[in-house]
Amino acid sequence: MKLLDGKMIAAQIKREIAADVAKNMLDKSIPAPHIAAVLVGDDPASQSYVAGKEKACREVGFLSSIYRFPASIPESQLLEIVDFLNQDSEIDGFIVQLPLPKHINAQKIIEQINPQKDIDGFHPVNVGKMVLNLPGFLPATPFGIVTLLDRYDIETEGKNCVILGRSNIVGTPLSILLSRKTKRGNSTVTLCHSLTKNISDIAREADILVVAMGKPESVTADMIKQNAVVIDVGIHRVPSVESKSGFVLKGDLKFDEVSKKCSYVTPVPGGVGPMTIASLLLNALKAAKKEVK
Repeated sequence: MKLLDGKMIAAQIKREIAADVAKNMLDKSIPAPHIAAVLVGDDPASQSYVAGKEKACREVGFLSSIYRFPASIPESQLLEIVDFLNQDSEIDGFIVQLPLPKHINAQKIIEQINPQKDIDGFHPVNVGKMVLNLPGFLPATPFGIVTLLDRYDIETEGKNCVILGRSNIVGTPLSILLSRKTKRGNSTVTLCHSLTKNISDIAREADILVVAMGKPESVTADMIKQNAVVIDVGIHRVPSVESKSGFVLKGDLKFDEVSKKCSYVTPVPGGVGPMTIASLLLNALKAAKKEVK
């Protein structure tokens, strides 16, 4: 078993981005990329992700701004903030951190974002470009997973890939990326969800299994094919008396038992999470260079 070290690969990508920014922008007196994040409420996972993004921006020489608002912000006001960022010529790209409070229609907010600044890759225009294999911004987590497979030179062509979870953020776009006619595509993809029957049997057929169920340690060794490549997208705070913080981070896999059957597996933390932030930075660099029309 080998670990797919997302933390290491993300660090490589950040070094590459930093060198690109220094050589092709700062040395030529071109302003560094400037990205922004809109954070609504005080969800701990969202705060952690945005803090990680801000730290990563500093590491690669980007400028970063965070707009923080209480969970009670009206939807109309949030739409105005999105419009403000759309029109701000100093902001190359931005995200509105999800999830949003229940009184706000997240899809309405996403569709308000200028597709050329949509570095999360969630706008219908960018999703459509992804489906058609046209230049655009790819959703950060699926982009990160495909990049991780590529950096470890894991073959996907002709492989049986099973994805557990069909969210618009991970499962559904990843199923498109892995089935496209591209270098790290050409898989035969099965997309499973909560209503899929015999899900364990289907998972056992996977050469590449991606787990994004949102349930801690829900995937066990008996669901894994011997020598499968397994990607764990889940991250959960699980109470623990053995930790000073009172919790430990767990994925959707029962890692100790599953890892014994894998050829490659992502750890939690340190697997998919860092790759998501690295992919956001790649999208932001592309936005700053105006590569997406």
